[in-house]
Amino acid sequence: MPHLEQTLKASMTETTLPESELLHRATTALHRGGMRQEDAEKTARVLVLADMFGVRTHGISRVAQYLARVRVGGIDARADVQVARMAPGLSMVDGRNGVGPLVGTHALEAAMQSAREVGIGAAFASGSNHFGPILPYSFMAAQQGFASIIASNATTTIAPWGGKDTRVGNNPMGIGMPNPGGDPILLDIALSVAARAKMRKLLQQGEPLPEGWAADADGKPTTDAKKGLEGFLLPMGGHKGYGLAVMVDLLAGLLSGAAYLTHVQAWDKNPEAAQNLGHVFILIDTTKLHSADWMRERMADFGAILRDTPAADPAQPVMAPGDREMALYARSKRDGVTVATADLDALQTSIGEA
Repeated sequence: MPHLEQTLKASMTETTLPESELLHRATTALHRGGMRQEDAEKTARVLVLADMFGVRTHGISRVAQYLARVRVGGIDARADVQVARMAPGLSMVDGRNGVGPLVGTHALEAAMQSAREVGIGAAFASGSNHFGPILPYSFMAAQQGFASIIASNATTTIAPWGGKDTRVGNNPMGIGMPNPGGDPILLDIALSVAARAKMRKLLQQGEPLPEGWAADADGKPTTDAKKGLEGFLLPMGGHKGYGLAVMVDLLAGLLSGAAYLTHVQAWDKNPEAAQNLGHVFILIDTTKLHSADWMRERMADFGAILRDTPAADPAQPVMAPGDREMALYARSKRDGVTVATADLDALQTSIGEA
């Protein structure tokens, strides 16, 4: 299959750019696509951080998707995001169908402001769209001394436990802990065993799915990538992952006033429709609990207990959550951000079309 091989090789070609250059290009594309300059900068910051962490599926590759939906009316590039303080430490954010990372940044900032004032802050966002990965938000929070719990709902790709119809989203959630003496510990997970993007890749390569990744349209576990994509994702940990996905949607979707479960619009099937996704940001100002020296000492000891564990495979040392991503971030700061050349080309095309 020469054509498929050429496509796969093209998708694997990489380009490395300084962080500032990638930020400039992403901001320019978003601004020319209709966003205000300041809003474009905030959105680009989230997406470039995703690439710096190695989460390319949620980095600058999303710019073309966002702008395509802007052009068909599915996203309002000029949305005036509204933040309302409901009580000390509690805010509601109306995204007005804006670009997701912009809405997410407003919610993050609202929760941080509340936490600075009263020690803990929560922001619930509605009227949003795909807001990127959680890592950039928890990282920005940790840089300023905040511990965080962040989650979002998503398009339905998981069936309720025991069912065979997708009615629950593969809802991402994350927890972050700041570390005054070094890298924060950051967890960012979706609640399926594997992402659909990995399944599509295996289908392209003609490879079977590992057991436990997906079920077919009849709800039966399958290793056939085509049948898996026609069916649904399986939650990690079985009924436990399903339960977590449901609870995330109750907080991020139902409580925020956003759409939930099957009320969420699928951007790939209905790009012209507002998704009305919901997010939740809960932040704790750790500086109001303990001194920086106290946190530094405790976090160093905590990390050492984990990382000094004898490795089952000496070639793969034990890591704390987020260690791999933080190593990629440090390399990106030092050597430049590596992205897929196809994603960079799509970004340039977006600039040309705008």
